[in-house]
Amino acid sequence: MKRILSGIQPSGALHLGNYLGMMRPAIELAKQGEAFYFIADLHALTTLHDAEALRRYSYNVALDFLACGLDPEKTCLFRQSAIPKVPLLTWILSTVTPMGLLERCHSYKDKTARGFASSHALFAYPVLMAADILIYDSDIVPVGKDQKQHLEVTRDIAIKMNETFGSIFKLPEASIREDAALVPGTDGAKMSKSYGNTIEIFDTEKSMRKKIMAMVTDSTPVEAPKNPDTSSIYNLYRLFASEGEAAEMAKKFRTGGTGYGAFKKQLFSTVWEYFEPMRKKRAELESAPDYVETILRRSAEKANTLAESVMARVEKAVGLRS
Repeated sequence: MKRILSGIQPSGALHLGNYLGMMRPAIELAKQGEAFYFIADLHALTTLHDAEALRRYSYNVALDFLACGLDPEKTCLFRQSAIPKVPLLTWILSTVTPMGLLERCHSYKDKTARGFASSHALFAYPVLMAADILIYDSDIVPVGKDQKQHLEVTRDIAIKMNETFGSIFKLPEASIREDAALVPGTDGAKMSKSYGNTIEIFDTEKSMRKKIMAMVTDSTPVEAPKNPDTSSIYNLYRLFASEGEAAEMAKKFRTGGTGYGAFKKQLFSTVWEYFEPMRKKRAELESAPDYVETILRRSAEKANTLAESVMARVEKAVGLRS
């Protein structure tokens, strides 16, 4: 059975981009193998320095994942920080990681360009990511097309370790969803907390409606035909609607006679209805915090057992234990 590994940062409320790009695919992929999904609280520390917020966001990620359909009986869901061997492996990997490899990583440049403070953690985070992947002998790592470099760096580091200390790590493979489209935010750019253009999964009805109705559009008149392919409204709608519903909206765009406001209302109704059963499930989970924490603790115990096994091999190979 293939082992699947993925993680998500608890750096804010999860949004539609997180759901479509990571959560929904991860829940589906978990049916095909042994899945380990971690809440990347150590990674979040590179940009989030509010202790209470980090604790709240981390717990909310667990709530959101479980509410959206993750099966805790078949999938490990745990906090990254609950695995104490991860920082040790990060240090070991860093001793063979070339500086040039990290200097070529685009994420550091992107984040500093957007105003994030430069730090060693932000620069060296790909090494921590490599440790997250390698410590569980992962076979498959689902990533978006824009994250492919992350896994390539992990493989490069693993190869360097194997060349230096002997055969220690297997080389994980990326699972790239070719059909995963860019999830547009309210301004038309990729939906991201960093851009402030998100629509949260479990936002209030009033707030979600307000954000969708404020989505940026052009000045095409109501009566004029419109291009659905370049519309954020349509491109977001089709990710939640059925094939027939998406085709019907596209037809109305091209025909003309319908304004953007009407399309936005249709988008809101579809998204709100889509998440209705998940909102009910989340409300149930919120009333049972002990149940959620038990899931996180038991999953961490399983993940730690696996991590300890892999690290025994690593520590022996590098000379930290006999």
